[in-house]
Amino acid sequence: MSKNTFYVSCPYDTFSGYGARSRDFLKALIELDKYDVKILSQRWGVLPFGFVDAHEEWHFLKKHEVPNVTQQPDIWCQITVPNEFQRVGKYNIGITAGIETTVCAPQWIEGLNRMDLNLVSSQHSKNVFENSKFNIQNQQNQIQGKLELQKPLEVLMEGANLEIYKPHSEFENQSLFNKLNSIPEDFAYLNVGTWMQGEMGEDRKNLPLLVKSFYETFKNKKKAPALILKSTMKGSSYLDRRELQKRIDSIRKTVPASILPNVYLLHGEFSDKEMSEVYNHPKVKAMISLTKGEGFGRPLLEFSLVNKPIIASNWSGHLDFLKPEFTTLLAGQITAVHPSAQVKDIIIEGSGWFSPDLGHTGMALKNVFEDYKQYKENANRQGYQSRTNFAFENMKNQLDSYITQYVPELPKQVKLQLPKLKKIELPKLKKVEQNG
Repeated sequence: MSKNTFYVSCPYDTFSGYGARSRDFLKALIELDKYDVKILSQRWGVLPFGFVDAHEEWHFLKKHEVPNVTQQPDIWCQITVPNEFQRVGKYNIGITAGIETTVCAPQWIEGLNRMDLNLVSSQHSKNVFENSKFNIQNQQNQIQGKLELQKPLEVLMEGANLEIYKPHSEFENQSLFNKLNSIPEDFAYLNVGTWMQGEMGEDRKNLPLLVKSFYETFKNKKKAPALILKSTMKGSSYLDRRELQKRIDSIRKTVPASILPNVYLLHGEFSDKEMSEVYNHPKVKAMISLTKGEGFGRPLLEFSLVNKPIIASNWSGHLDFLKPEFTTLLAGQITAVHPSAQVKDIIIEGSGWFSPDLGHTGMALKNVFEDYKQYKENANRQGYQSRTNFAFENMKNQLDSYITQYVPELPKQVKLQLPKLKKIELPKLKKVEQNG
């Protein structure tokens, strides 16, 4: 008996956070071995394709890729933003990291309601979708009803690969190790994130404000840590790197001081193993993120697995796995999304997100630097929590339980096998002679 078809449309071959989410989901689905999995490769913004070809451990996904849908899928799944969700299969699943702000666009609720089941990455995203409600008005502005979530929605965590993300002292990429080793500081903070649109302090990842806060906190200090930014804007090109360097330099010039700490840029596409080597480098001591909002916050989870301290905003998706007793969560407040950071139908006017308190940020930077041993002990406990509850196997088991709970038994295609018939021997007829 053949398996039901399970088509997944997703950006699995792109260098992106959604690409990583897609690959993990596909791996889990294939390992469950319940469906005939077929993959439709989709783009993700302007980010490049080619991730799978560049990483041998993911080559197995290519044999599942198909160019298009030739017949109605038994199960159709899309991993993208909800306004792109469409019903194609007999049963339809939408998967999204969700939303980083306090409210989503109405088109997202409409998209979620088109599917039979929706899976999001964090409790934060689930809460926002469940609380986003809109009045439906006619042309005379009379309220005709309410638009709100009507379909099932569950949290499917993003699980990490514990074989890769773990404490270790083995470095295969000697060039990368030497590059990090060449910086004069023995203590470096790390941030991993895309430099996004928005004015100072208004972009989602909040990198410009992080750079400025770091300069302000350690200016005129004879002994100061370094800050390493693992960042890009739109890709790994030389022009992209030069633009980032110019932006960092321009921020540096706004901070009057006789001595300023160093900010270093790591640019380009890194494999999971290379990122784990960055996290484990002896000069990389802690991670800091002033993010204004996360659907999940994958780099924060991965870094927590190497048992080093984390400073992060006290809001949004990463609070599912970062525990306040083991990490430094920054105070702050919810502020309106600035027009410079708004994205049509995604990050909308009237929504809010987190603005960390800069005084608390500076204090946290100093405390972790000056009293590292105390924070390292708590980081060991956070690492244990992350390994226990947010591994890839946890995610796969959670996915299996949702499939069992929600996806109905669909009729399977059965190959028609006719019974073999014995050859029938007809009686021979005798020739009759006619008398004339």
